[in-house]
Amino acid sequence: MNSFTFSRAGSIADALRRSGSSVRFIAGGTTLVDLMKLDVERPAQVVDINALPLAELTRTPDGGLNIGALARNSDVAHHPDVVRDYPLLAQALRSGASVQLRNMASTGGNLLQRTRCVYFRDPAMACNKRSPGSGCAAIGGFNRNLAILGTSAHCVATNPSDQNVALAALEATVHLAGANGERSVPIGDFYLLPGETPERETILEPGELITSITLPPPAAGARSIYLKLRDRASYEFALTSAAVVVTVSDGTMQRARVAMGGVGTKPWRNLDVESSLQGQRPTHERFTEAARILLNDAKPQSQNGFKVELAKRCLVHALSLATAVA
Repeated sequence: MNSFTFSRAGSIADALRRSGSSVRFIAGGTTLVDLMKLDVERPAQVVDINALPLAELTRTPDGGLNIGALARNSDVAHHPDVVRDYPLLAQALRSGASVQLRNMASTGGNLLQRTRCVYFRDPAMACNKRSPGSGCAAIGGFNRNLAILGTSAHCVATNPSDQNVALAALEATVHLAGANGERSVPIGDFYLLPGETPERETILEPGELITSITLPPPAAGARSIYLKLRDRASYEFALTSAAVVVTVSDGTMQRARVAMGGVGTKPWRNLDVESSLQGQRPTHERFTEAARILLNDAKPQSQNGFKVELAKRCLVHALSLATAVA
């Protein structure tokens, strides 16, 4: 592990004064500490932000929910407002990691969770995400768990988070603070495709701090589900997952929001999929067509071609469960 200085910030302003390209903020540390031990992250300074007043969950004036960046995953998953109004998020959080990790992991840290690609986590291997220009050993290498959507010739790594797939389907907004003030970004714009710069995963600028996320008011009559398919039942990342929010009225799907995990380089939402569902009757045939649209541009690697069919079946089953179609 590289040598670094450690300090604690007493306020948001204090944290931002300490920020910079060689500084990392730490909350639960469930990702950062691991990467520092692996010599993947080598910050010169680590700033503890746990004293900042960013752990509360509060209702917004319009009936939505604001979740502080330091709210722990366990607290969010079991909060009565989340369980009642946003069960999709509670399901996604409970499906991730272990109880011990969920007790430590923060909402903001989960938004910035790094890929589990084995080449990214091994400094001896080529990885454009970790070392730009070094190549991508996963292409032609071990890529069974990696992405089939949103990839490029420079990176095929997946976004590993369960939380963020649910947040994409719920159309969350991410709130940031930095030296130039505050800004709010829809979660769909927060993540970047790898393209030619896979080292840049989000629009977060050096020195910026995530302060909270906001969920819009729950859609009246909506039903939701998070379905996660994985190699084993616990403590495992998704091979594919589906976050679905559907409102059925008068026998048709009036509103549909769909996001997929485990298959994309970022939490994957395709508006064409949602358009193909809205205004239609919830049938197996309609769900199958939506799945076809979702995977139409899939580019599987040498070992993960099975994800195309698996993701299709995952989405069809999730939609069937959400709409009570047998």
